[in-house]
Amino acid sequence: MKLSHFDFDLPAELLAEYPAEHRDESRLMVLNRETQTIEHRMFKDIIDYFDEGDVLMLNNTKVFPARMFGNKEKTGARIEVFLLRELNAENRLWDVLVDPARKIRIGNKLFFGEDESLVAEVIDNTTSRGRTLRFLFDGSYEEFRAKLIELGQTPLPKYIQRPVEPEDEERYQTIYAKHEGAVAAPTAGLHFSKHLMKRLEIKGVDFAELTLHVGLGTFNSVEVEDLSKHKMDSEQIIIPAATAERVNNAKAKKKRICAVGTTVMRTVESSVSASKSLNPYEGWTNKFIFPPYEFSIPNAMITNLHTPKSTLMMMAAAFAGYDFLMKAYKEAVKEKYRFYSYGDAMLII
Repeated sequence: MKLSHFDFDLPAELLAEYPAEHRDESRLMVLNRETQTIEHRMFKDIIDYFDEGDVLMLNNTKVFPARMFGNKEKTGARIEVFLLRELNAENRLWDVLVDPARKIRIGNKLFFGEDESLVAEVIDNTTSRGRTLRFLFDGSYEEFRAKLIELGQTPLPKYIQRPVEPEDEERYQTIYAKHEGAVAAPTAGLHFSKHLMKRLEIKGVDFAELTLHVGLGTFNSVEVEDLSKHKMDSEQIIIPAATAERVNNAKAKKKRICAVGTTVMRTVESSVSASKSLNPYEGWTNKFIFPPYEFSIPNAMITNLHTPKSTLMMMAAAFAGYDFLMKAYKEAVKEKYRFYSYGDAMLII
């Protein structure tokens, strides 16, 4: 498959700037691979598609307030710093993106906060992801992390042009987020409300949690026409033994196993045994899934509606079938579904 196969016209007004008023009341497009039919429902209707013993696999990563604004020494120029990854806790080294990048050189200092109590020095600008900063801060590591959280903003995707609002802090986070480390939300999970999860639980549906700390690798654009040449950025994953056991038991009983989001699908498909069962794992993955691909574990998937040429759309096409997904996206545009992070959802069964 080629990059150009995943292009389509997406009107700008269909990019969701705000979430739905209630988490579980976004729209839901249901794709049935067996009958090749499409239904239009509300997200809370997913309960109709799951029965006792089925498993919903959730990514419990928690979004870190990764976007900070500082001022460059001497010139005072305003610089946006996007924290990507902590490289060394002791030395307070971080991998970051800076904008505008052309203004930042090794040795430059950046000052953060009205009192400029946090200072960072650029020590490397040759990393594939941007720059390396060393934060200079008088205080314990706990105080340093608290300062980052105090100065940081919810890292809404760049396509959302409006300022961050107080409700974003809660809505750009799943209700089951536990382990901090993501710089973007696993957006398929944003549709779950406490009420909907309780109803699923009462019906006997199981939840199995794992972690993928979403990095910008998930959103990096594909620059090559030949998809086999695209390299994903590595992201940290954790599959607990209890999760693997729950999933493997459900698989043995031929239950529905649903990956809630592309991050869950990548995590699961990164740790499959020769006998097609799920292995516990802690490490990193740079797995890139695009058609054709044979999935080993999940037989259902919840995902948002993605932008043209994105790796997320490619994975959805691998799962739904390329032609079926393109037909569904065409219908989604016609029916004015809302796309991207705060947009509507799709259930592929």
